[in-house]
Amino acid sequence: MKILVTAKDGQVGCALQAAAARFDVEVIALSRKQLDITDKGAIGHAIEYHKPDVLINAAAFTAVDKAEDEKEAAHAINRDGPENLASECAKTSIPFLHISTDFVFDGTKSAPYTETDICNPLSVYGQSKRDGEDKVGAVCPNHIILRTSWVFGGKQNFVETMRRLAKERDSLNVVSDQRGGPTAAADIAECLVKIAKKVVKPEFDDWGIYHYSGGPSVSWYEFACKILEKEDITVHPIPTTDYPTPAKRPANSVLDCQKIKSVFGIEQPNWAERLN
Repeated sequence: MKILVTAKDGQVGCALQAAAARFDVEVIALSRKQLDITDKGAIGHAIEYHKPDVLINAAAFTAVDKAEDEKEAAHAINRDGPENLASECAKTSIPFLHISTDFVFDGTKSAPYTETDICNPLSVYGQSKRDGEDKVGAVCPNHIILRTSWVFGGKQNFVETMRRLAKERDSLNVVSDQRGGPTAAADIAECLVKIAKKVVKPEFDDWGIYHYSGGPSVSWYEFACKILEKEDITVHPIPTTDYPTPAKRPANSVLDCQKIKSVFGIEQPNWAERLN
């Protein structure tokens, strides 16, 4: 099976390339310079040239706070890009797998969010991702949207930031009233490959939105404590109000992952096992 992947240098893009050999699939990963997802013509050419069995979109504008000032750029990559990819996939009936986010919710629910819960993004980033979901669903019947949360892996993420700061400071203040499920990029990549192997089968018909994130759920403070448990540093819990940011974050980002287990047999991963 041949999988075409966008954003080869991103967290999930890199992880997908690493997962290829383990799952006996061919991954063709393209960088933004090699494939601009805002260019429909370029997408059509890439599909025609590489002839993939599945296309996975790992590209996204993920700078949450920066998106508040760069709305056009965020929507171009998070809304228009996925629509272009999905539209081109639909022309040749290629399954399209797209990554979305917990930020499509407002975080006011007390229980984990299911795929059917109403979306109400608090930020430009969240809205752009939600708009992307809608566009994908509208133009490509054979799609899977994978909502995930708190992604870590690679060089720029919460885990590496905590470890870097631990070397520079004696103590850290970390938000304790936002909860979610940290998710390793490597686990997301494996999940996507498993899904890809099933959706190429002619009898598959369970298209739509799925939730996938690591467990158990924790606060950023609890996550930081686990990351730094072997470091000589004090971590203090603080409320969100003490750490204001341009973009509002959902207080509850916990995702219910029962549907993906039921349909694909994919278990919720333990994020702590990916800390190394």
